[in-house]
Amino acid sequence: MLLPSCEKTELIEVVRLTDPVVNVGSADLIGQDVALWAADQARDALALLAGIPDDELHRCFLPGWGIRAHSSTGLLFRMAFCFRCHGARLWGPGVPAEQEGLQGFASESPAALDLLRRFRTG
Repeated sequence: MLLPSCEKTELIEVVRLTDPVVNVGSADLIGQDVALWAADQARDALALLAGIPDDELHRCFLPGWGIRAHSSTGLLFRMAFCFRCHGARLWGPGVPAEQEGLQGFASESPAALDLLRRFRTG
């Protein structure tokens, strides 16, 4: 999966997106914060994300989960995930313009399924 530079990431907020339509084009992730991942948990999650293969993007994009990645000085990026249509939206201050927007990911790959399991268990 295409990610911005992640070496500055120290904290990841996991967000359950309760109204997916609101998150299609919003500036933030709107939903319930369900977990904070720091240190090893954050690094492991980023490694999983980086290991998810690209895939064809389908149409629905109704994201159910998202993350906010932070450095010690502030927000780096946000991602919203729709595991039905294989779509992930990436945006934020640390994202190069050419990487912003929707990308397809293999939502049924072992890495994506592990990430979804981690989202659900916090």
